[in-house]
Amino acid sequence: MVFKIRNPNILNNMHLKQNVALSQKIAQKFIQASKTLSLAESCTGGLIGNCLTNVPGSSAFFLLGIIAYDNAAKIKLLGVGPALLKKHGAVSSPVAAAMAQGVRKILNTDYGLSVTGIAGPGGGSKTKPVGLIFIAICTNKKTVVKKFLFKGPRLSIKQKASQAALKMLAK
Repeated sequence: MVFKIRNPNILNNMHLKQNVALSQKIAQKFIQASKTLSLAESCTGGLIGNCLTNVPGSSAFFLLGIIAYDNAAKIKLLGVGPALLKKHGAVSSPVAAAMAQGVRKILNTDYGLSVTGIAGPGGGSKTKPVGLIFIAICTNKKTVVKKFLFKGPRLSIKQKASQAALKMLAK
């Protein structure tokens, strides 16, 4: 089976410039506050970690990034409960929260961020369509999960999800 990327330039300069600016803002915010971050990415496949590590000095705050694409990785590496996955599915608010909490606990970082979703083109359903994304940010005191529904081809959805996560971190 051969897969073709219809528009390999989908990650255009505008998105890249925005991500660079957001990543720099996040780095400054975390470094000035002496805070640390760990990531658990699924559908974004490491794009968020890539953006953050493009900033010189990011190792001062960004300690860990895991791409937990399969449910087994979510269970074994992040401590997501199998019952939670069975009840809600990998693309859900409770699983996004558990992923963020799990990745934060690995190195006891101040913040944990996770992304889970359906980038497409397949895998969607009526209740969980392509483009459905959950992003969670947690500290040791609270967890916030936001739901998004992005439109477009796979690479565009991944980029939009990454950018949404960066915007959440920058606030």
